[in-house]
Amino acid sequence: MTESTRSTEPRQADMPDWEKRFRAPRVSLPDWAEDAPHRSLFVSNATGTYELYAWDRETGEQRQVTHRANGTTDGVLSPDGAWIWWFDDKDGDEFGVWRRRAFDAPLVPGEVDEPAVPGLDPSYPAGLAIGRDGRTAVVGRSTDDDGSTIHVARAGEAPVEIYRHRESAGVGDLSHDGSLIAVEHTEHGDAMHSALRVLRPDGSAVAELDDTEGGTVELGLEVLGFAPVDGDGRLLIGHQRRGRWEPLVWDVATGAQTDLGLDLPGDVAAEWYPDGSGLLIAHSFEARSDLWRYDLATGELTEVPTPPGTVSGATARPDGTVEYLWSSAAEPSVVRSTTGEIVLDPPGEKSPGSVPVEDVWVEGPGGRVHALVQKPAGATGPLPTVFEIHGGPTWHDSDSFAAGPAAWVDHGYAVVRVNYRGSTGYGREWTDALKHRVGLIELEDIAAVRDWAVASGLADPARLILTGGSWGGYLTLLGVGTQPDAWALGIAAVPVADYVTAYHDEMEALKAMDRTLLGGTPEEVPERFEASSPLTYVDAVKVPVYISAGVNDPRCPIRQIDNYVSRLAAREAVHEVYRYDAGHGSLVVDERIKQVRLELDFAERHLGR
Repeated sequence: MTESTRSTEPRQADMPDWEKRFRAPRVSLPDWAEDAPHRSLFVSNATGTYELYAWDRETGEQRQVTHRANGTTDGVLSPDGAWIWWFDDKDGDEFGVWRRRAFDAPLVPGEVDEPAVPGLDPSYPAGLAIGRDGRTAVVGRSTDDDGSTIHVARAGEAPVEIYRHRESAGVGDLSHDGSLIAVEHTEHGDAMHSALRVLRPDGSAVAELDDTEGGTVELGLEVLGFAPVDGDGRLLIGHQRRGRWEPLVWDVATGAQTDLGLDLPGDVAAEWYPDGSGLLIAHSFEARSDLWRYDLATGELTEVPTPPGTVSGATARPDGTVEYLWSSAAEPSVVRSTTGEIVLDPPGEKSPGSVPVEDVWVEGPGGRVHALVQKPAGATGPLPTVFEIHGGPTWHDSDSFAAGPAAWVDHGYAVVRVNYRGSTGYGREWTDALKHRVGLIELEDIAAVRDWAVASGLADPARLILTGGSWGGYLTLLGVGTQPDAWALGIAAVPVADYVTAYHDEMEALKAMDRTLLGGTPEEVPERFEASSPLTYVDAVKVPVYISAGVNDPRCPIRQIDNYVSRLAAREAVHEVYRYDAGHGSLVVDERIKQVRLELDFAERHLGR
């Protein structure tokens, strides 16, 4: 390395903490091969772009296995550990094909991996399950023309279509012996609540399961995985029969259902222990999470010790230990083991921490609203305050580490994150409340928390920023239009801005979701789309607006954003737009840092500190 080259590289010692957090090395929870558990696959930003890495635990070797300008995060390790499958789209548009490479193959610059399933045209992915025989895969696909299709692919043979429907569907899992395929589908037209079907590899149906109330599908089901034992047809599924997500074991052959009846509040998910004797329980409640082991023979529930905070993913290893990805608002994420060891510790300067989060409960029009608050250490209000709104909408903010909010705190802002109606983790009724008055419902909850923030003395009402990405970006634009006197700035990343145009341009699975949320298409319920579209209220916007957008985004497409921006420009409203060459966000660290820097700069220029 020459001196001139060294001088142009960023030096972490000279960086502010907020930038160090984005550049710090981080990894995902490693996936591992069922029949070769020493082989693992994980995602890391070690090169400055998020890519897939192979890890041989016996030798300790870790190797980068994908290298693309816009990064790669979608990968699956075959059960025998021989192959790595990864999804190859174009510049983040999420439309592409699965490719594969041998686990131990070196990465050769410029070399293109072979198509994993020759004969399947590009599509949006809709699930993937790889068989233990090393030659079979079940591939879910979605296109605007075909809707959802599922194919069985065997090495050396043309793929065979075994499922097709206009509504959204996807591959849930393939049984341990390859004889059963679990499918999640929404043939009933409710994209928020899936039903289940189990097929044989020839496409013939074995069993069906849906949950109904009054003849209408209103409760969701999800596939959590087949038992990891040959000849065992038990399928672990999630259900909502008691108003929250819980696991049960469904014997596909007999139809028997074993309800675990876990006495845990909040949402509960599960996965099998590798020997099939128990379940690893992931419990999420009021923005925090923990782990438990459920013994199937005795029904005993035993806590798996984890620090207070959020477990973002967990897996049980063949030796009975559990590995999990953990963080809190104050402490960066780390992959831990119940042995007490750090599973993966990437080299490089570690991320600085941040301040802990405080819980606030506010009475809203639909019930108590949970908000998470961070503020600079020792600061007293009223402070300039950022309402950072999560995406989804079926997601929730938690006591977990996030570099974006921490950057605002570093710059003297309080940060408030609201788990509005539609968020997960507070029961089915709270999540399912988003029907027909989409966007407006969430903003009612956000307004209630805003009023608390001002009345409590936390927030300066003249320096309130509404911001978010994806659905949070949508709520930002809708909020500055429908609540024009409530906010001082709007900063929206990859938002829905023109709901009608977005519907016509977005990927098929999201069209199905919008039909469920709004009760039909723009042609069938035009008044609902109009009431929920930021474009309807664009002329009421009074405050400066900043928008960032990926030009290849299939979820919040660029044309509908351009429509909104054109309306702002037509009346010379204060606004700035940043377009970048990627999809629904970026996997490139420098690009992420650039976007945060632009947002911070926009706020400082228009609001001061």
